Amino acid sequence: MTFSSVVFLFMFLPVTFILYALIKNDTARNIILAAASIVFYAFGEPIAVIIMLISIVFNYFFGIAASGEKHAKLAVFLAVLVNIGLLFAYKYTGFFAETFNAITGLSIPVPVIRLPIGISFFTFQGLSYVIDVYRDKKSVQRNLFLVLLYISFFPQLIAGPIVRYQDISKQLRHREFTADRVSRGINRFILGLGKKVLIANQMGFVADTVFGLAPEQVGALPAWVGAICYTLQIFFDFSGYSDMAIGLGCMFGFDFLENFNYPFIAPSIQDFWRRWHISLSTWFKEYVYIPLGGNRKGNVRTTVNKLIVFFLTGLWHGANFTFIIWGMIHGLCQMLETYQIIPTKKKWFRPIGHVYTLLVVVLAFVLFRADTLGQGFGLIGNMFTGAGGEAAANVTIMSCLSPLCIIAFVFAVILSMPVFRKIREKIKDKNGAEAYNYAAYAGSVVIFALCVLSLVSSAYNPFIYFRF
Repeated sequence: MTFSSVVFLFMFLPVTFILYALIKNDTARNIILAAASIVFYAFGEPIAVIIMLISIVFNYFFGIAASGEKHAKLAVFLAVLVNIGLLFAYKYTGFFAETFNAITGLSIPVPVIRLPIGISFFTFQGLSYVIDVYRDKKSVQRNLFLVLLYISFFPQLIAGPIVRYQDISKQLRHREFTADRVSRGINRFILGLGKKVLIANQMGFVADTVFGLAPEQVGALPAWVGAICYTLQIFFDFSGYSDMAIGLGCMFGFDFLENFNYPFIAPSIQDFWRRWHISLSTWFKEYVYIPLGGNRKGNVRTTVNKLIVFFLTGLWHGANFTFIIWGMIHGLCQMLETYQIIPTKKKWFRPIGHVYTLLVVVLAFVLFRADTLGQGFGLIGNMFTGAGGEAAANVTIMSCLSPLCIIAFVFAVILSMPVFRKIREKIKDKNGAEAYNYAAYAGSVVIFALCVLSLVSSAYNPFIYFRF
């Protein structure tokens, strides 16, 4: 079940919200949310629920042990071993078996294991809880039910944002449930739904057409079209999902931190990662980069630490060398920026920096989306060599650029910049602010209606982060 499905919008969410609103007791409300979260996950992954629940129980007891004095370090070590081991077993066993066979020439069996949805998120969330308890013993949660709710809460369960326990620990016991919060949450949810359904899906249809062809079939211009469309697809798909998660959290009284902050306006790759998937980059900073020494042990060690982090960031996204190379490209660019080989700190470079950053991001995402490195590098080669491709394939790709797709592209460009935020900031008087809010709510009604029309009239509604 996804947030952009008819079942979620017209059955699951209304029933859950009505039950939650009718009951005034915080404990009873928590029971409703926990039960709803398990149903939500079990809807598409009935067997994986057991895996998630086992993971939660293990992390609960690891947290208890990490809050003590005698075996705290051992508890953290075992938590890392179990969580990363679980992730490795389901996500990377086949990849490493194939790589081993390719290197050695052997033919050991390659297991085909179904990847539980959201495992990359709930394992990281559980692990962060145990490590945070180790760092601050008083933060331990001795109520297993609250740990279950924290990790399994459906808005952030299958695609984040990765929520740290300390950020919502107080809200798990008591939180505000007001008409203002509900209205703001619904508005934010609809904004995210519009990003996903009206923009990401349109961009995704074009991108899927390009990446569904062999590189030699795709000409230079169609290759650029596919690369740009995929970059916009993944941004609006994932930031839209984050908006929906934040909006849902707000509706039920929770405050989740922002996960995206206009990454395409960044003048450097370092700044891009301060704005892109903030919860993931923060997680790696807090639990990998800083423990490795961060930037405290000289430039060489800092560079090595960053490359390790970006190698793991790429690997976290998927068991394929395409993801690893994507991560290493970003790590390499950060290294060049740190040494100012790419002079991002110079004022004269700033306009160039925006172009450079967008170029790196778009080209790296070609590899990220490609099924193989050969396909990815083949398309990138076409983009810069003026390849002609096959006429029929090029016509097929360009015919995807319907008027609806072009309109979606225009809105994608506008929403990639803080246009509306700046308009809101410039409105100082009360009447202007109220008019802006009324316009926003009216716009939400229109967006929701268009989303429903799109969902009932089209079967194309992919969610690309299910891959991860």
